[in-house]
Amino acid sequence: MKKHPQINIVIPLYNEEKVFESLVSRLRQVLDKSPLAATVIMVDDGSKDRTFDLMRHLALADSRFTAVKLSRNFGHQHALTAGLSLIDATEAVFVLDGDLQDPPELLDQFYAKLKEGYDVVYAVRKKRKESFFKKLAYTTFYRLLKRVSMIDIPLDSGDFGLMSRRVADNLNAMPEESRFMRGMRYWVGYNQIGLPYERNERELGESKYNFKKLWQLAFNGIFNFSEYPIKFISNLGLFTASISIVYFLVTVAKKLFIGTVPEGFTAIVFLIILFGGVQLLAIGIIGEYVLRIFFQVKNRPLFLIDQVVKKQDDN
Repeated sequence: MKKHPQINIVIPLYNEEKVFESLVSRLRQVLDKSPLAATVIMVDDGSKDRTFDLMRHLALADSRFTAVKLSRNFGHQHALTAGLSLIDATEAVFVLDGDLQDPPELLDQFYAKLKEGYDVVYAVRKKRKESFFKKLAYTTFYRLLKRVSMIDIPLDSGDFGLMSRRVADNLNAMPEESRFMRGMRYWVGYNQIGLPYERNERELGESKYNFKKLWQLAFNGIFNFSEYPIKFISNLGLFTASISIVYFLVTVAKKLFIGTVPEGFTAIVFLIILFGGVQLLAIGIIGEYVLRIFFQVKNRPLFLIDQVVKKQDDN
């Protein structure tokens, strides 16, 4: 009878050929030294280099590793979702990125917190070794999200962390297409605690999260967990209507008591630019919500798995 591990380590990978050997070396050290029974689920998110070939050879040689290949690039959050869908751990799931900025050596520290009664132990980045602009973008986003979100998403916390099996099952039962996993994880609730750590520099290769992808992730966080943008439209509409009323009253007063009115062309251009800009902004914000509804109601699979490679048990 197959014995299930205590912990599944889920790692999405995309074009990580350069860092793969270092990642596997450190994971094996963690698995060999830890008293926990753990296995690793690696998900290739449509890599264009030799990442999956390396994953496949590893999985065929070491039964502690499973290699999963998606049919194409679905994005980091969907690749993570694919990994979670294949878990078989009895206790918890450890999530980290494959670029080694999230140290796998923290597994036992996270697990110790889990045994204290917490269902989610999320990593809090107390220091980031990245470019100034990237650090500024992350810092600004997390504080903006915390201010406008309907739930109290912890500051400076990413996907890196450990969650109990029941939390992972809850996430697997959530079918939303525009996924923001750290927000979904916090929305689930239960007992959660942060564990500070120092985020390392990427060892090799290039970051797969460019500003376009970070912007998309930020939008998913804001529009999936906040009603602020819609309320902002209402407040902006009220503000511009107030400006228009004041402008109208000033114009009438000048006509009645002074006998002059502002130049017509200037007034018309001002009003056209003002209301045109407000309307376009409102349409854009509403469009973000409509776009998410559009993709959600199609009810397409969140990902497609091309193949799963795992060494067969000897018995």
